[in-house]
Amino acid sequence: MTQRLTPTAAFLLVIPPLMWSGNAVVGRLVAPLISPMTLNLLRWGIAFLILLPLARRVLQRNSDLWPQWKRFTLLSLFSIGGYNALLYLALNTSTAINVTLVGASTPVWMLLIGRLFFKVPVSRRQILGAVLSIAGVVLVLGRGDWEVMTQLRLVPGDLYVLLASIAWATYSWLLAHPTPESAAIRADWSTFLMGQIVFGLGWSMAFTAGEWALTPAHIDWSAGLVAALAFIAVGPAVIAYGSWGAGVSRAGPAIAGFFINLTPLFTAVLSSIFIGEAPRAYHAAAFVLIVSGIVISSRK
Repeated sequence: MTQRLTPTAAFLLVIPPLMWSGNAVVGRLVAPLISPMTLNLLRWGIAFLILLPLARRVLQRNSDLWPQWKRFTLLSLFSIGGYNALLYLALNTSTAINVTLVGASTPVWMLLIGRLFFKVPVSRRQILGAVLSIAGVVLVLGRGDWEVMTQLRLVPGDLYVLLASIAWATYSWLLAHPTPESAAIRADWSTFLMGQIVFGLGWSMAFTAGEWALTPAHIDWSAGLVAALAFIAVGPAVIAYGSWGAGVSRAGPAIAGFFINLTPLFTAVLSSIFIGEAPRAYHAAAFVLIVSGIVISSRK
């Protein structure tokens, strides 16, 4: 893997933040209509059906997928099953803007996990970029008030996003270190994503079963909910995951992680248009810190 930010890699890595910002806004809109684990299960169930004509061969008995079931079980736990479920759970108690800005801590976890578990050195520029990202996160958590920052109390949604960020960082490093046996599956983005979806649906069904057994889970069907499901299954799921995998393979997870921090910009714009969550001054200041982190960390 060559950790170099080419124009192609940059283009591929911009697509997921755009899609995921839409995912956060739509998830916030439909939060009163459907329980979070159920939303995640339906999203990936639809994505499975979309990809089936393209990637059905990976489900055959003699596929290379089944001997690697342990790896794909792990990949799907940190992404499809865990990350997305935690994100939808967070949107029940936090705003779409806050959720995506707190998610700006992802580069920090990228660097830490890479250093601790994959022995990847961390440059001074990356450390500075991470510090700027942390500053942006703290600014959002404190709602732009220094007194609030000194008495910081995380709402449940903020904690869920932090856990989701750790899960996504772990997933990205696993992507960047494929096994030789997975080469045939990874050669086609649709088969690779389908392999993750198959095992991710198992996690999602388990989490959804627990949701319906332990909480007042619900679904209020409407045309709006159906449209929302169609969007999050196509854009934030199929298109974004395919682009992210290709971008990480070109630029490396450490650099790619900083592109996640573009999500708050797109989210702020979409939130102000569709759900009236107008950005505040501290959101703009946090975004400046986040973008600075991207620029500094990715420069040679």
